[in-house]
Amino acid sequence: MGLEKTTRMNYLFDFYQELLTPKQRSYMMLYYLDDHSLGEIAEEYNITRQAVYDNIRRTEAMLEEYEAKLQLFEKFQKRQQLVSSFEKQPFTEERVRELIKQLKEWD
Repeated sequence: MGLEKTTRMNYLFDFYQELLTPKQRSYMMLYYLDDHSLGEIAEEYNITRQAVYDNIRRTEAMLEEYEAKLQLFEKFQKRQQLVSSFEKQPFTEERVRELIKQLKEWD
């Protein structure tokens, strides 16, 4: 699994974990945050490795669906980019107006 996917899943999990069941949250935390293998999770829950794999893949798909509808992560990334660009350039009245306009468009 690539670092980019892991990072994305961690962010999506942070934004949408409250929409998941306790079991889904637990599997995702063990797999993505605690870096447990499928086998380790399966052993802990006394289920098959395939069952863990299937549950994680379904949960990943759910997180992607939530993001497609709510776009919390995308808006977060845009705000981070905007803050970064403002930190690199001086504040002018025009730049502040531009920031306000962009923020209004995103919400």
